[in-house]
Amino acid sequence: MKARDIKNELRALDVKQLKEKLAQLNLDLFNYRMTAKLGNLEKPSMIQAARRDIARIKTILSEKAKA
Repeated sequence: MKARDIKNELRALDVKQLKEKLAQLNLDLFNYRMTAKLGNLEKPSMIQAARRDIARIKTILSEKAKA
């Protein structure tokens, strides 16, 4: 999925859903990091993707707070 599509999908969500998704992504990122430390992570790029998604959600949350 392209970044533009992801942004549009996230902007359609309300604040509560965004916060739930943010919490889930933070948990996923933690698990990816722990798995990477153990040497069992198949795709290290998953860590970077999770970090980018977290940043996108935080940006959208701040935009909605200002609006």
